[in-house]
Amino acid sequence: MTATELRLRTFDRIVFFTGAGMSAESGVPTYRGKGGIWREYDFERYACQAAFDRDPDAVWEFHNFRRGLVAACDPNDGHRLIAELEAHRSNTCVITQNIDGLHQLAGSEQVTELHGSLWRCRCDQCGAHHTARENPKAPIHCECGAYWRPDIVWFGDQLESSNLDAAVAAMKACDLFVSVGTSGVVFPAADLPLVAKKNGATLIEINPDVTPISEVYDVCLRGTASAMLATLAGD
Repeated sequence: MTATELRLRTFDRIVFFTGAGMSAESGVPTYRGKGGIWREYDFERYACQAAFDRDPDAVWEFHNFRRGLVAACDPNDGHRLIAELEAHRSNTCVITQNIDGLHQLAGSEQVTELHGSLWRCRCDQCGAHHTARENPKAPIHCECGAYWRPDIVWFGDQLESSNLDAAVAAMKACDLFVSVGTSGVVFPAADLPLVAKKNGATLIEINPDVTPISEVYDVCLRGTASAMLATLAGD
């Protein structure tokens, strides 16, 4: 099977599984690749529960820095193509490892955020939640006086079971699985393509580089997210 033999419109139940490469064209920094943010910043100081317990103000300074970077970014053509497809096909959904919210900004509604969101906070003391994208600098204290905690899956955290369950259910039901810009090294999310394959889906990988699980895909497209998604969309 080749890319020219595949068109998104020939499938009924499509899952787009997206990672940092999906948003790279929008200017959102990647995390593990060339120039990735974790090559410059130590996650043990800024992106784990122990760091937050030790110095929440430093974590919030870094978190608001990241929010500022992403707030300046807009959805790219790939985000918009997925949103347009979802608008016409109710069985299309997005499972994303990204925390930037660009899928929703492009118009997608069926989005499961496996790793949380830059734009949400939670209070682990009183249970309150806060969501806002308008202000790149989030408030760092809840009304109860405790620190808001960025509602992000940090290093060492477990995925929310409801999100993981929703992702697995989508993988089992889809007939086309399109991985866009994911490294294939972050577990348990890295197992999801195997769930889709086991249940009979066609698997497509969009990534400029070969990944550790490229061999499980039926078709691998080497290029940018927008260009390769446009190829799949066809006329």
